[in-house]
Amino acid sequence: MSSREQQPPAAERPLTPLELYSRLEKSNCGRCLLPGCLAFAAAVVAGTRKLADCPALSAEARAELSRALQPRSSSLTPLQADFIDRLEEKIASMDLAAVAPRIGASYSGGVLTINSLGKDFHIDSQGRMSSQCHIIPWVRAPLLSYVTNPTHRPPTGNWISFRELEGGIDWQGLFRSRCETPLRELADASPDLLSDLVELFSGRTVQLFAADINLVLHPLPHFPILISYQAPEDDLESKLTILFDECCGSNLHIKSAFTLCSGLVRMFAQIARQHA
Repeated sequence: MSSREQQPPAAERPLTPLELYSRLEKSNCGRCLLPGCLAFAAAVVAGTRKLADCPALSAEARAELSRALQPRSSSLTPLQADFIDRLEEKIASMDLAAVAPRIGASYSGGVLTINSLGKDFHIDSQGRMSSQCHIIPWVRAPLLSYVTNPTHRPPTGNWISFRELEGGIDWQGLFRSRCETPLRELADASPDLLSDLVELFSGRTVQLFAADINLVLHPLPHFPILISYQAPEDDLESKLTILFDECCGSNLHIKSAFTLCSGLVRMFAQIARQHA
């Protein structure tokens, strides 16, 4: 059976953001407090907006579309949902206009915009998040945590290991097994993967360490990471280390830092499979 035949028909799977967008008014009126109808469609699919937030949709249209959409709880565990709810409550009490310049974000029309790996994510005054790309828990929770973090430092240009971050020693073993080791294996199996990430996620290569590639990515504006990879040669095994700017320990809780990095590695694995 072909891959096309294996896919469920549109009526049996949730709508994608583009499919939902095609059924909207597409006037970009802004009454939902988002940049446009496509951003609203992406937010609804991600579970951060409700169909009722669009005043142009009739009750009949909302009822029809709601049957084709997954509820938020389908993509979040109870603990994740509770954590995100608490972060949203914190954001509702914050002055986002004042927070924006401190964390490297922008603010306009009541919405905070943060760039993550070249993609814009929007957060309103109630902590609800939207983006033109799909929002998943490993992005959503760390991003909200970053906004609400009580301390913040600009990047320093000094690179340190995960274990040197505040609280990193307790998470070092898990970080190595869930992040550095699987990413090294991915790089071994797909030699062009790390170079591709430069184009895919607005990364840049730097000449700092003796390695085949040193790649800097910005999962969050003031949370730069450096992936340093040395390919296997003769009898020598490959090496891969993920380093963090010294500011990262002040800008994100260690658990959120781990969640963010492990999610990135899972996403990179999916990209490698697609390229294969």
